[in-house]
Amino acid sequence: MSFVSLVIVCAVAFVAPLVSHALPRVRIPAVVLEILAGILIGPAVLGWVEVDEPIRVLSVIGLSSLLFLAGLELEVRLLAGARLRLTVVAFGASALLAYTIALGLQAAGLVDSPLLVAICLSATALGIIAPVLKDAGESSTDFGQLVMAAASIADFGTILLLSLLFSRESGSVAARLVLLGGFAVLTALVVAVMAFADRWTRLSTALQKLQDSTAQIRVRGAFLLLVGFAALAGQLGLEVILGAFIAGALLSVLDHDYIVTHPKLHDKLEAIGFGVFVPVFFVASGLQFDAGALFADGGGALLRVPVFLAALLAVRGLPALLYARLIGTLRAVVAGLLQATSLPFIVATTAIGVEMAVIDRASASALVAAGLLSVVIFPMTAVALLGRDGAPDAEPAR
Repeated sequence: MSFVSLVIVCAVAFVAPLVSHALPRVRIPAVVLEILAGILIGPAVLGWVEVDEPIRVLSVIGLSSLLFLAGLELEVRLLAGARLRLTVVAFGASALLAYTIALGLQAAGLVDSPLLVAICLSATALGIIAPVLKDAGESSTDFGQLVMAAASIADFGTILLLSLLFSRESGSVAARLVLLGGFAVLTALVVAVMAFADRWTRLSTALQKLQDSTAQIRVRGAFLLLVGFAALAGQLGLEVILGAFIAGALLSVLDHDYIVTHPKLHDKLEAIGFGVFVPVFFVASGLQFDAGALFADGGGALLRVPVFLAALLAVRGLPALLYARLIGTLRAVVAGLLQATSLPFIVATTAIGVEMAVIDRASASALVAAGLLSVVIFPMTAVALLGRDGAPDAEPAR
């Protein structure tokens, strides 16, 4: 087993944030540079690196870690009252609009599977917009909380729909619903066991003593939870990313007092995820990106990129106008731009679609390219608009 290719991938992962930091005015996220660098060094351009076994394994762990950390960012307290009702209605509107647009794209001969494309268009990159809101000083405001809640709903909804409708395992939707019910029951059992264990004084004392020692017991427990739920989802014929996301969400819900008892845990998990595994996933996504498909057939696939980008903006941006009553029109527009920012889920979904032969490589490449552009353009525009908005936040949603 050779690690030469992995060394190059790790070097790219190390350099990309440095380049992003060196270009403060451009504000290109490191994730975009990682994917672009992967395309450059991969078979599509220079041909220096191909996805071998070490890269493939770490890439899968990276995707699972990314979804786990997205679930960990889920704050249940945000999903209540008017905020919950509004974000659910907005996501429902997004899903309906996405399917309508996808049917139009199918009629125009641009896509083959409108359902998969609709799911792709309905997602939001929570892991990307959360740092944007934090850097803008908006993460704790009513506006920031609303956007985070909407992104959380979109994340969970799209992952659930993908697992139900496009699992790589055979079986009807009804069979997958039964499996999902079994998954929910087993999840409830795990929650009950974890809640009981939390009240076990001797175990709590042991965890307290070992959490910052070389044992790093809470980190090990979190990784066990991630791998366990990913394996459980896979065994039940559901998508592994659903298990990873649920694992992170469960940890977020059950470990709500971590700031008091073990405040370093989330920082440790983010350090491992974003410092080791997640960058490998993004660089590997670039390595597997079929750039040639964009220019095949006279560049027809390349012409789909602006169409898909406009579809992303319409699907996730227009329903955000429903927030205007709570946060004002300008901030509703900003929320729409942030909601339309999507890339990791598009990368994962198109990979599944290509593997299942429900989407061709040209459409998959065009969707990923549109996702790349959304990450570059939409958050930068949103931050610029926020800078022009000097109005105070609206009253909190109850």
